[in-house]
Amino acid sequence: MLPAKQRETNKSEVMPSELVDRCIGSRIWVIMRGDKEMVGTLRGFDVYVNMVLEDVTEYEDTPEGRRVTKLDQILLNGNNIAVLVPGGGPEDMQAGPAEPAQEE
Repeated sequence: MLPAKQRETNKSEVMPSELVDRCIGSRIWVIMRGDKEMVGTLRGFDVYVNMVLEDVTEYEDTPEGRRVTKLDQILLNGNNIAVLVPGGGPEDMQAGPAEPAQEE
């Protein structure tokens, strides 16, 4: 954490819990430890980052290929969450990285 004097001059500092709180009601991509990913609407979370998602699509990588499961609602244990990506999902990444814009 920044020293108090620096925090006063750096007003743009955002705590992680504030960022997650801003995502409530929005789509979020949750990459779990292991081979699962979830994309759904964030309904709430607690101090342990346990999360409730609605309208969920679960992606699981198996030896047979990627399995996709639709769920109405799920409670995720925060201990198993590795990465949170607001607004996106693995289907957005299938096309690969975007090409840089050409300057004219």
